Amino acid sequence: MAGLAAEDFSDEIIDPNQLHMGELDLTSEDFLLDEVDFHIQQNLEDDIVREALKTGVDLRQYSKQVEQELLEVENASIQDYIKESQNIASLHTQITACDSILETMEQMLQSFQTDLSSISSEIQTLQEQSIAMNIKLKNRQAVRGELSQFVDEMVVPESMINHILDSPVTEREFLEQLHELNHKINFVKEQSFKESRSCMDVKDILEKLKIKAIAKIREFLLQKIYQFKKPMTNYQVPQNAMLKFRFFYEFLLANERHVAKEVRDEYLDIMSKIYYSYFKGYSSRLMKLQFEEVADKDDLMGAEDTAKKGFFSSKPALKNRSTIFTVGNRGAVLTSELEAPIIVPHAAQKSDKKYTFESLFRSQHYALLDNCCREYLFIVDFFMVSGSAAQDLFNAVMGKTMSSFLKQMDLFTNECFDSIAIFLCIHIIYRFQVAMHKRSVPALDKYWETLLEILWPRFEQILHMNIQSVKDCDPSRLGPIDTRPHYIVRRYAEFSARKEQLIFLINNYDMMLSVIMERTHEDSKESESFKELLAARTQEFVEEILAPHFGGLMSFVKECEVQLEKGNTEQLKHQERRVQQIVRGFNSEWKKAIELTNQDAMRSFTNFKNGTQILQGALTQLIQYYHRFTKIMSQAPFKSMAIRSELINIHHVMVEVKKHKPTF
Repeated sequence: MAGLAAEDFSDEIIDPNQLHMGELDLTSEDFLLDEVDFHIQQNLEDDIVREALKTGVDLRQYSKQVEQELLEVENASIQDYIKESQNIASLHTQITACDSILETMEQMLQSFQTDLSSISSEIQTLQEQSIAMNIKLKNRQAVRGELSQFVDEMVVPESMINHILDSPVTEREFLEQLHELNHKINFVKEQSFKESRSCMDVKDILEKLKIKAIAKIREFLLQKIYQFKKPMTNYQVPQNAMLKFRFFYEFLLANERHVAKEVRDEYLDIMSKIYYSYFKGYSSRLMKLQFEEVADKDDLMGAEDTAKKGFFSSKPALKNRSTIFTVGNRGAVLTSELEAPIIVPHAAQKSDKKYTFESLFRSQHYALLDNCCREYLFIVDFFMVSGSAAQDLFNAVMGKTMSSFLKQMDLFTNECFDSIAIFLCIHIIYRFQVAMHKRSVPALDKYWETLLEILWPRFEQILHMNIQSVKDCDPSRLGPIDTRPHYIVRRYAEFSARKEQLIFLINNYDMMLSVIMERTHEDSKESESFKELLAARTQEFVEEILAPHFGGLMSFVKECEVQLEKGNTEQLKHQERRVQQIVRGFNSEWKKAIELTNQDAMRSFTNFKNGTQILQGALTQLIQYYHRFTKIMSQAPFKSMAIRSELINIHHVMVEVKKHKPTF
């Protein structure tokens, strides 16, 4: 401490509180001398202190010098401060002003924040209001749409009133406004049940328009119906006109049922009388065209051919007596003439042309079929009925006419002895049934069934009468019997007509089966029944068509198989001559016979597919017969015969048969 000045140790009392000892705590147990050493070491590292120590400067003097410099600096700073006092004051004022401005800005920002909070709340409120208004808008639009539609359907426009009152019913505008009127009537009726008060505003005007429309429609329809009464009227013209305006009847049916019933009943009554009158006159004139010479109870198979040739006979002998027992050209009524134009009586009378009963029956019932189909379809369409209701209305129109026909047929059949005429009439009915089903008209089903119930028993009765006539005939009264063919035998042959009968049945069974399978399931009970009948008749026809050409071979095979099965080979040893005739006849004629069989089969059947199938069956049957024949020839006593060498190989037969077998 030698370097310290004396004045540094003055008697001035030092306030212990003015001593900045830091946090030096001499009483603390944590006081460590190491820290003092650390601070001393840190001060010694100061560059100024190190320089002073290095040069040997007196630290006290150096301290005073420093203090003096500090004092000078301080005084200079004070002078600088005094010089800048105005600026500092101005700065202070500016700072104060800025502070005031910032305070104001703070207040404004706080106000803005408050306003923003308020705006956010208002935006949310507006959003909620917008959503609510959008919902209200949608609801109002929905209500507006419903209300607008309600008003449109409720309001009666002036154009509707004018057209309903003034326009003719045949104009398109009247029909359009009638549809609209019908809609409004139904709408108001529906709203009335909901107790809509607005219905009362238009109910009266709609009622008046309805009454006016009904009156005009009634008058129009009755006028069209009365047109049917005019002579020589084509019924289709007024019917087509009524169909064009069939909504008129629908309007009447919906709004005034008793007027609709009046129109319907008037139509049914007038048409019933018209059809009855037409068909009564047509049938009367038609039946005058029948041949005067008709079969009676004496024209039976066993009747004497000279029975009607007596001098005093009141009834002339039939010029075409053979037609009683054979179909001949009469079968055309089921084929080419079935749907030919109906017979016109006055034209036929001018040419003095006469017809068989089945031709008149076909013409009469073809006219009935055509008119009934058209009438039934009109009733279904115009009166909007179906099923039993349509059948009832149809019966009201055609019932009287059909009853007249049934009575006429009953009288005819009771006096008829022409079994072929009745048989052809029966099959005309079957074909007309099919024709009506193709047109989807079931109206005459019951009528056809009733006709068949009249015709079938009479047909059976006539057959029994012919059979009985043969049983009861006296051979001694049949004239001289010699080696020439007898007329009764010829009658039987023509009447039975085995091959033609089979062709007839096959064609009809095939046609009926085709229609039934189109309309029902292929495995239905009815179709299965016809399949069995067709198969049985087809097999019989195959035997018949082969018999003229290969009958000797076929009968030989059948006889020999029976004898071989019984073991009677001795009886077959004497058949060599017969075998030679069969083999040589077959060798020379079999190709030609196959060609003729082919032509015959294809010519006999109207359905090409059915004909080709039958031909295929016939040729297959021929191969089987020839195979059985060659098998018989390989057995005793035929295997030792020399004629066996002339047998044609069965494979050659099969090759030739394949040439005629149809392919699909």
